[in-house]
Amino acid sequence: MKFPALILWFITGCAMLVLAALPLGVEAQLAVAATAVGLMAVIKFFRLRGPFRAIFLGLGTFVILRYVVWRLTHTMPPMSSPGDFAASLVLVGAELYCVVMLFLSLFTVADPLKRPPAPRLSDDDAPTVDVFVPSYNESMDIVAPTLAAARRMTYPAGKLNVFLLDDGGTEAKIGSDDADEANRAVARRKSMQVLCAELGVRYLAREDNTHAKAGNLNNGLENSEADLVAVFDADHIPAEDFLTETVGYFDRDEKLFLVQTPHFFLNPDPVEKNLAMAGLPAENEMFYGLVQKGLDKWNAAFFCGSAAVLRRAALEEVGGFHGASITEDAESALELHARGWNSLYIDRAMIAGLQPETFESFIGQRSRWCRGMVQILLLKNPLFKGGLSLAQRLSYLSSCMFWLFPLSRMVFIFAPMLFIFFNMKIYIANSQEFIAYTAMYMVSTLLIQSYVFRRVRWPWISDVYEYVQAVKLFPGVLSVFADPRRPKFQITSKGMSLAEDRLSTFALPYFAIFGIVAASVGMLIYRYTNEPTARDLIVVMGIWSGLNLLLTGIALGAVSERRERRTVPRIPRQAKASLTLGVRCIPVLIENVSVGGLKIRALEAVKLPARATATLRLESGDDGDKRVLETPVVLSWRQANAGDGRFGVRFYGASGDRFRIVARLGFAEVLSIQQRRRESQRSLGVLSGTAVFVTIWIVQIFRGLLYAGFRRSAPSQAGLISKTERSAA
Repeated sequence: MKFPALILWFITGCAMLVLAALPLGVEAQLAVAATAVGLMAVIKFFRLRGPFRAIFLGLGTFVILRYVVWRLTHTMPPMSSPGDFAASLVLVGAELYCVVMLFLSLFTVADPLKRPPAPRLSDDDAPTVDVFVPSYNESMDIVAPTLAAARRMTYPAGKLNVFLLDDGGTEAKIGSDDADEANRAVARRKSMQVLCAELGVRYLAREDNTHAKAGNLNNGLENSEADLVAVFDADHIPAEDFLTETVGYFDRDEKLFLVQTPHFFLNPDPVEKNLAMAGLPAENEMFYGLVQKGLDKWNAAFFCGSAAVLRRAALEEVGGFHGASITEDAESALELHARGWNSLYIDRAMIAGLQPETFESFIGQRSRWCRGMVQILLLKNPLFKGGLSLAQRLSYLSSCMFWLFPLSRMVFIFAPMLFIFFNMKIYIANSQEFIAYTAMYMVSTLLIQSYVFRRVRWPWISDVYEYVQAVKLFPGVLSVFADPRRPKFQITSKGMSLAEDRLSTFALPYFAIFGIVAASVGMLIYRYTNEPTARDLIVVMGIWSGLNLLLTGIALGAVSERRERRTVPRIPRQAKASLTLGVRCIPVLIENVSVGGLKIRALEAVKLPARATATLRLESGDDGDKRVLETPVVLSWRQANAGDGRFGVRFYGASGDRFRIVARLGFAEVLSIQQRRRESQRSLGVLSGTAVFVTIWIVQIFRGLLYAGFRRSAPSQAGLISKTERSAA
């Protein structure tokens, strides 16, 4: 940020603070705040942009600052009541954290960049590229399509090498004293080596798992030599034009170390699936659809661990991928930005991946992200990191501090209970003041969030996701503060499915908290009836507790796992093929594809026996790929009430052509991935979003209680089926 701009921001901030501190009566405050909120609503309703965006955000900032000044000067209990005062300080700290995060977020997304397409390079000018696919315990069904798709990416001959970095077959595992572990590692290494040989991929396994994913990637660097390195997680299948759309940027800027692209997922995350929130923007869409574009403006877009291309020279300058934290991606980017290297983000989805399928694995993944970013905040605080610009410091600070939300969320859930059950005065205000200050503050923040993030996040949905994560992440954050170097890298389980509806094994604390919140609401009703002199404060706490009841009630649905028999969604795709059954060759039309099989329609009248073995033959593709692919299949079902010749076929075996077929049909064409992503970016206003929120609560609270009564979770992983087990079946 240039110096004149800093002066302007400083002057504007001072003016806002002066206006926020002007003394006003409650009626005048309500009139002023309501007018500001009303103008914001008009700007939002008519979707006014340009200069109106600055007016909108200025009005919202004014209302928020008015609330903060009032909160600090008029609502604190006296220091003569040390217990009340200390508890109030904790609550104010949580509120100030939210205000600071809101302003940091608004700064981050103030001017999001939209990058032009990458320059096209001639074959001679194209740099060499090594593709790294790090893997640990993922099954062949997950890893193989990624390798096959990586091999078929469009790039000049002789300049692309693909590596499977297999941490599941290390020497340490093969030499383990545990015979079962050693046998699994040996079998895995052999099967993966055969697969890699068939697909034309180099297999690499190292001595041990030191420094987890960062160490695995660094081993790849030590055993390769290309100019650029592309990284894909084992379940992130790239489109064929991934390199075409990314590599050219490196030719424009010799100090560019990173081109990052969005992560797009074929399946909903467990919270979205369990709450049946189909149609809303994906949970990560706010980050990839807006925040990363905002970070890009400040040269602070960071590495997200996959779907990215990096410059080898930059990585070598900082000693490879860093592993002091368990989020090696963001940490490595921070180090490179501090050395004067540049990054770039393009909002073009070109990979299709898998979300964690169970609530437990979802929380495990988020726990790693959370603890890793808090580690970076404590060990390499970006605010004091040398070599960064002010904008980069604030951007990284925002990304790290965001993950402190479990602390504030838990404070907001339990704080009103201090008054309800123990009569502690942690928030001194009457109902008129609450409406004039607090309610106006809440409405203005809702409007800001809806206006800024309108197509990538619906109202209240962030609150749902933050609460369901906060319950389990809260102790993890505290443990990092206690020992920042203690957290260890944990692999996120993928490729699981649920054979039956059940409660999550994590469900108990969510039901306990809901019960406590419900009891507190009941206690408030009792106190309202019997304590007429305290009714003003009881009403305030009642509104607060009512919001908590909504959040904790929805969480009961989030931990009530819906069964999901299909491990990977099917992708629509029209392609002609043939099915050979004995001596018969039947022309068929492929209608959709997944890693496990295909849906096909016979193009001639034919009767096919169920469970018969056949060979699927796919002729040359429309993309110029002239290779004929063949793989064995089993006829698994015939569509009910058919007459139209539709059949399901299931792959079996592990031939390279099987995975080449999946890569060609399912993931070669990036347009379908982008179309699905665009369709998920839909706007929903504050009123309609609130109505949806309440509707979800009504449904999910009853569903959660139903599951608690009839579908309790077993202490083991009962009901979970892995992709490997399903394929074997």
